[in-house]
Amino acid sequence: MSNISNKSMTRPKCSFFFALLFISLFFISCDKGKNIPDVSDISIDLDFRHFEKDLFAIDTNDIAKSYAELNAKYPVFGDIYFNQILKINDPRYAPQGKEAYLKGFVTHPAVRKLYDTVQILYKDPNRVKSHFTEAFKFYKHYFPQEKTPTVTTFLSEYSVAAFIYGENDLAVGLDFFLGDEYPYQNYNPGNDAFSAYLTRTFNEDHLVSKAIRTMAEDKSGRIEGDKLLDFMVHNGKQLYFSKQILPHTPDSILMELSSKDMAWARDNEREIYAYLLDRELLFSTDYREFNKLINPSPVGNSDMPQDAPGQTANYIGWQMVRAYMRRNPETDLAALMKISSAQEILDGSKYKPVRK
Repeated sequence: MSNISNKSMTRPKCSFFFALLFISLFFISCDKGKNIPDVSDISIDLDFRHFEKDLFAIDTNDIAKSYAELNAKYPVFGDIYFNQILKINDPRYAPQGKEAYLKGFVTHPAVRKLYDTVQILYKDPNRVKSHFTEAFKFYKHYFPQEKTPTVTTFLSEYSVAAFIYGENDLAVGLDFFLGDEYPYQNYNPGNDAFSAYLTRTFNEDHLVSKAIRTMAEDKSGRIEGDKLLDFMVHNGKQLYFSKQILPHTPDSILMELSSKDMAWARDNEREIYAYLLDRELLFSTDYREFNKLINPSPVGNSDMPQDAPGQTANYIGWQMVRAYMRRNPETDLAALMKISSAQEILDGSKYKPVRK
């Protein structure tokens, strides 16, 4: 995440409300369960594979044979994992060759400890699988002609959390979901990616939603434009997609906000939008000005109220997309994800938050 400019900013003309609500840990969607399709008749036979188990079960006395067998079992994923994640064919990373590198990786005490930790935390393979199976029922409802995604879990020693590959295949790095008490910073001190604010979501509660968000990113394609509006609508489309696929998942999980911050964003929707308009940020192309409004951050912009969290513009973008879909019921989820113009979404939504 880029640094925010330290230039002084004037106080916004709009006022913010600070009403605090007594709320439960999880939030029900604003849609309150309305219009959730019945997917009980959709059957999913999920191909759910544990690459890490096969990797750490290899015969270290015959690495060449084991390597060939892994690549045969995981032809596409294996190529990505070995060549792009571990980089075992790159002499800069594996100066003694791929077989020595691979043996060193699976026998290294720290890596073995990481693997053992994952096996303890995820000893019931059906627990996570059942959540993905439910999510893919909704995916199949909205994208009936598409192949049901496969899921492959793996370990990367804290380098990759999730990615899409092949034909709708999903890979999930379990070492990014070991719990918010896991000492991530001890393994990579000073890395902003392992700040306490971010590792707060590195747990099983967020695993499926983060993976589905990866699919949403894939469906939404590259962002068109460099204005705040472009970013917030682009991210709003991804949040909308995630909510359709995970309709029972709390909004706080989908947005990766605490329940308190999620409540603040909901309670102050009208004031947030007024702030964006008042500061003329909606069409700003100065990324430093709106970085914290679209990226995870424990606080919002410096001239916003102290209680304002990061990503508040994403929340507004999500509400714009919701409004657009309500006004354009003929647009299905697949068609929405193909709309590249944020201005089209804004105009078609006629978005205007109401006072709460």
